[in-house]
Amino acid sequence: MPDLTDIASLRAAARAGRTRAVLPVLVETVTEKASKDGKPFLDIQLVDARDRFALRVWSDNGQYAPAQELAAGACLKLEGEFTVHPQFGLEAKRWSFAPLTGDAKEEFLAGPADLRSRQEEDYKFIESSVSSIRDPRLKALGLLFLEKFGPRFRRTAAARFFHHARRGGLVEHVAQMMRYADAVCAVNPALHRDLLVSGVLFHDCGKLWENCVEEGSFTMPFDERGELLGHINIGIELVNTLWKALPLEDWKDLAPDNEDARLHLLHLVAAHHGELEFGSPVQPKTPEAIALHYIDNLDAKLEMLARGYEGGGTVAERIYDKVKPLNVRLVAPLAPAPAE
Repeated sequence: MPDLTDIASLRAAARAGRTRAVLPVLVETVTEKASKDGKPFLDIQLVDARDRFALRVWSDNGQYAPAQELAAGACLKLEGEFTVHPQFGLEAKRWSFAPLTGDAKEEFLAGPADLRSRQEEDYKFIESSVSSIRDPRLKALGLLFLEKFGPRFRRTAAARFFHHARRGGLVEHVAQMMRYADAVCAVNPALHRDLLVSGVLFHDCGKLWENCVEEGSFTMPFDERGELLGHINIGIELVNTLWKALPLEDWKDLAPDNEDARLHLLHLVAAHHGELEFGSPVQPKTPEAIALHYIDNLDAKLEMLARGYEGGGTVAERIYDKVKPLNVRLVAPLAPAPAE
């Protein structure tokens, strides 16, 4: 029997040719559909800690009936031959499945050791960055958020599809943005570092409801609050709620005024998408809001590029398929110069 692998590694191997593998996966959804000519098939969305792919099961496949009985959240071993289709991506050929149980299931749901280690380091970096904030109000606000919502934060994705779209992805995104924020503040000391770091922490905090992954799983159910309000509005509400819990009377004589500090932080949350057509109720109107918007955009797009190089097909030598939502064909980056 072939060794267990993961979706991303299998896709890379299958791009070079038909690959036999055993793939542990979690069933996210099972949807009955029909082709243009009316032929029934199942669209089964399968996920692991890093990636996802769609398994299409046609009605004339011997696995169609048992696949209809699969429940969301089921853990499987999918064994078969895999190829990469130019249009549909990773595909399974002559495959079968069996339940994933026992230690193998527990190990799979824990996620790869390297990913767990990286996310643990990122979370510690976030804690350290928040603890380094000098403004006592912003520091207390950040620490209160981590205390109350740390476990939920650690399993939230930064997006559903395009960047950091995995359990713990928001922690990775926020930590990297904090590193960018420190670098930008180092070359532009006029920026309010405490405010910018706080804005990074809270800019996507509403995604704790919009993109939260279930405990002990990789599935990301839709949330009514997230659908009705969106993460920016939820984030504004959360900042206001936590702010009211602070001992503000202790800082009534602190400059800048408590209310000014709150409003400027709320502006960062509200304006971080940059443009009204992208969902922000206001455009960035302060130096920190502009910095936050571009830091957010930079980290998201570099992650999209990385995933495109890792998982995308090629249309010619060194030229990759289009990556959504960048909507451009990627070109292989310039190789680094050899070390002297």
